[in-house]
Amino acid sequence: MRRAVSATAILLLATLFGACSVLDHSAAAPRFDKSAKWALLPIVNHTETAQAGLRAEAVTEALLRARGVADLAVYPPALNKDTLFEPAERKVQDEALQWARGSGARYAVYGAVDEWRYKVGIDGEPAVGITLHVVDLASGAVAWSGASAKTGWSREALSAVAQKVIRDLLAGAQI
Repeated sequence: MRRAVSATAILLLATLFGACSVLDHSAAAPRFDKSAKWALLPIVNHTETAQAGLRAEAVTEALLRARGVADLAVYPPALNKDTLFEPAERKVQDEALQWARGSGARYAVYGAVDEWRYKVGIDGEPAVGITLHVVDLASGAVAWSGASAKTGWSREALSAVAQKVIRDLLAGAQI
């Protein structure tokens, strides 16, 4: 009887923890050359949180470098139009891709932030949702795509949850 209760408790906890995050990505990531030149392009902000895209970019840049991407160029700030009032993300992405090709980069990383906030309520859990794409600039094809979302615990920092989400995405891309 005691084993049945323990097994049920473990199954219940596993279900509870599994419900806190979601990760989907391309089935098979190609072997990305970490020694090639990479470009980090804008991560578009689809949230009501000011500069969520810029925050996600900072975490993505740090994690790409930590994962061995040494030659990483970051797009010029003039290409970022992070604003709530004039969303022109398609144009910005196209301009950023042109810049990346002109910089001689082999791969470009771009994406979007769909959630970046503390949930309303007594606990105020941090919640983050992000998509990332890796483009092979030689062919123009998206070589890998992933989307992930996670809700943290009430005393966890929003930036810590974002770091976990982006780390899981990059691991899925085998970068």
